[in-house]
Amino acid sequence: MPRPAAPRSTAPRSAASRPAASRPAATLPLDSETLGDGVEQTVRSLDRLAYAHDASHYLLVPEAVVTPQDAAGVARAFASARAAGRCVSFRSGGTSLSGQGVTSGVMLDTRKHFRRIEILQGGEEVRVGPGATVRHVNTRLARHGRKLGPDPASEIACTIGGVIANNSSGMACGTVENSYRTVTGLVLVLPSGTVIDTGAPGADAELARLEPGIHRGLAELRDELRADPALVAEVRRQYAIKNTMGYGLNSLLDHDEPVRILEHLVIGSEGTLAFTAEARFRTIEVRPRIATALLVFASLAEAMAALPGLVDLGLATVELMDARSLRVAQGLADVPGDIARIDVDCHAALLVEVHAADEEGLLEGERAVADHLAGLPLALPARLTRDDAERAALWSVRKGLYTAVAEARPSGTTALLEDIAVPVDRLLAACEGLERLFDAHRYEGTVIFGHAKDGNVHFMVNEDFRAAGARERYRVFTDELVDLVLGLGGTLKAEHGTGRVMAPFVRRQFGDRLYGFMQRIKALIDPDGLLAPGVLLSDDPESYLDHLKLPTTVEEEVDRCVECGYCEPVCPSRNLTLTPRQRIVLRRELVRAEANGANALADELREMYRYDGVETCAADGMCAVACPVNINTGDLVRRLRAEDGARVADAAWAGAAEHWGAVTRAGSAALTLADRLPAPLVTGATAVGRAILGAETVPRYDADLPAGGRGAGREPGGDASDGVRHPELVFFAACIGTMFGAASGDPRDGGSAGALLALLRRAGIPAAVPDAVDGLCCGTPWKSKGHLSGYGLMSERVLPALWAASRQGELPIVCDAASCSEGLDVMIAQAASEDPRYRGLRVIDATQFVADRVLPRLAVPRRLGRVAVHTTCSTTQLGANDAVLALAAAVAEEVVVPDGWGCCAFAGDRGMLHPELTASATEDEVAGLARAEREDGAFDAYVSANRTCEIGMTRATGREYRHVLELLAEHAVAR
Repeated sequence: MPRPAAPRSTAPRSAASRPAASRPAATLPLDSETLGDGVEQTVRSLDRLAYAHDASHYLLVPEAVVTPQDAAGVARAFASARAAGRCVSFRSGGTSLSGQGVTSGVMLDTRKHFRRIEILQGGEEVRVGPGATVRHVNTRLARHGRKLGPDPASEIACTIGGVIANNSSGMACGTVENSYRTVTGLVLVLPSGTVIDTGAPGADAELARLEPGIHRGLAELRDELRADPALVAEVRRQYAIKNTMGYGLNSLLDHDEPVRILEHLVIGSEGTLAFTAEARFRTIEVRPRIATALLVFASLAEAMAALPGLVDLGLATVELMDARSLRVAQGLADVPGDIARIDVDCHAALLVEVHAADEEGLLEGERAVADHLAGLPLALPARLTRDDAERAALWSVRKGLYTAVAEARPSGTTALLEDIAVPVDRLLAACEGLERLFDAHRYEGTVIFGHAKDGNVHFMVNEDFRAAGARERYRVFTDELVDLVLGLGGTLKAEHGTGRVMAPFVRRQFGDRLYGFMQRIKALIDPDGLLAPGVLLSDDPESYLDHLKLPTTVEEEVDRCVECGYCEPVCPSRNLTLTPRQRIVLRRELVRAEANGANALADELREMYRYDGVETCAADGMCAVACPVNINTGDLVRRLRAEDGARVADAAWAGAAEHWGAVTRAGSAALTLADRLPAPLVTGATAVGRAILGAETVPRYDADLPAGGRGAGREPGGDASDGVRHPELVFFAACIGTMFGAASGDPRDGGSAGALLALLRRAGIPAAVPDAVDGLCCGTPWKSKGHLSGYGLMSERVLPALWAASRQGELPIVCDAASCSEGLDVMIAQAASEDPRYRGLRVIDATQFVADRVLPRLAVPRRLGRVAVHTTCSTTQLGANDAVLALAAAVAEEVVVPDGWGCCAFAGDRGMLHPELTASATEDEVAGLARAEREDGAFDAYVSANRTCEIGMTRATGREYRHVLELLAEHAVAR
């Protein structure tokens, strides 16, 4: 069935533009007229089940998913839900761990449209929408030497809305630079539909005018609390440490105006009081000079004894890893030597950092730390390192502890990550108590780690809730955990939010009178209970045991996934169809439906998944770069394509592998012919073909596609033994250079291959070419489509040719297209498991080879002003992004990677099969490029490192993108 192209938009595709077989027959729960234009609503089973999953261990299926575009749309959604008797919850990044992001009511997706970022006062403040990720905001602030205060470990995926809703903190910000302390204004949509900007002049008077009951009620609560010294003292005690349990009653003490009290009550309210449509933050200075040390102690007691003195030094971070954590770390493939050499018994380690604004400050900090370390009973010598690689290795271990344990958990179990905080002087007792609980309840493979300087630690247990007695074990464990933490004067939630998991215990932590204040706050602001019922407050003592997620064993990629959502911001299809996490959870839901005999649901999911899950996956592997457990959802999709592939198509692709040289030349000739014909004629012909054979079979031709290429470097002959006497590399010219012509449109232009050959000649570096290179390919076209027989045939031809041409691995193999370099890398890695000799083959992308070996022999007499760079998913995975930027910097005074960079999703021919995918994937980068041009002027050139990516970016931006080697070849001369 043909799939029509979606309009270029970050909104989800409307029901009208989806495949007909996927359109829902169910009644929409919210009135469409009340919702109005710009608010989309879907009840498709696929969408509802995709949004049922977040990073927590709870699972509720929403009745509908609603996507508003602005604050007014949210207000209309509130009105419609109230009229329909539905409740509303919010979903943005889906990284929350405590169950606050799931609902059986109406789910409002606030990620897709609320992503505005505006830098204010030279970066000292920032105005941002709740759908923007922390990383994206910090990327924009970095050029001003500023960043947000909150620094959660999930910054790659967590969004501003969640950071505010949970009052998230992190490794360095503590209680002084979190959202509560750094927010200067919020645009709120109250449950009544009132929109109020708390940071605007006269905001308090405006609140009194629009919501007199709320204004008066907050003032009364403020005065009542302040009149009771015992309650004031208890609130101050509770919030002297990190604390995200219940509502932030400290707001009633810290602020006088009701509007400011409301603003700070919303921070940490987990979507139960209002929707934050926009936030304004005071930013903090980036201190770029950093030194890191790993302090190893013989016991946890000795580490904790050293903690107060380390805190007094003013260290930016003091991160704890217990003995169990160190054993887990030693099992990691890339464990640093400082950890690998520990003979772990009862050891504990503290990872500490000094941050400074300049060299003088760092030297002063290093001296203070060194003097202090001399008096500590360290089990191993410690040293401060500034080396970026060493520092990154240590932090990789610390940040990877949760995922290392989660990845190793038995299939079908649920990873439960919790966090607590106690006064720092009681942290040892807390950790020892936790270890006793783990042992008493037979939880194995647990670890304790966290932010020691704040008395805040995380721990993880694995539970199989399907097993007999598991639910009771978890209940008793939780009760004893509550006794332990509260007995030490601590909090049951320090930074992950109360959610559903600790809602029944808020009363126990705060006592009846303060809990009563919280109940009154909820009733005052949300009297109808519209927002997130069951989250943050619950009078059902066992509600935390309801709606537990029960994982289903499916397949390797699916079973390892912990549903954290880190993959989602980098996924090209995230705003069009599904994300990697959603592709995985829907596989779980399909298996569950089949097991439960829900055949109609299973059939519906299979039909919808074909387009949403399989056809619109770029299979670019960027999800694996972001995934903490290294899942490449593209591998799953490629396997599904292989299982679904027609035998006729598979045979045709196998035949193409046998005659690839002729196929690429024919494709080149066809594009050249199409380029000479009137574009509407060719476009119309392909449209007919797509209508008859399907969009997954026939690519769409557009006028912006280039003519065929010349195929420089792929001429028959010229092998290592005959063509060059003393080659220094093997040049494997990418076949896309034959298929697609250069950006110049000149048929004599050899594109990136011709540019590389020219640069090699200028540098005096001879290259060999494999035998019969015109018939060889990296195999990506077959692998990405799941045509495994053709891929096998091509591998059998390519690898022996490379083995011979490289002189049995002596010479590096250099390719001029990054995706093909990556494809060769993958092909070699797969073959090496069966034929060890191929482990000696080394593939280097041309950008990396030229940056390392060629650029030092060249000069650029006249440099350009500004160049825009689109690094690719392949250069990212190959680690070649720095090389691409170095080549661009050799040619231009200023090199810019636009904000919003991501994979273009052209993905070979995927951008021609589904142009709507590339349109959606590039939208953020297009906006970033336009902003850069608007603020600082036009660019002199636009470059990338892969021909199909250049075509995709040219199509998306209307700017002509070329390979960075072509630009270098135009301007560089031999020294």
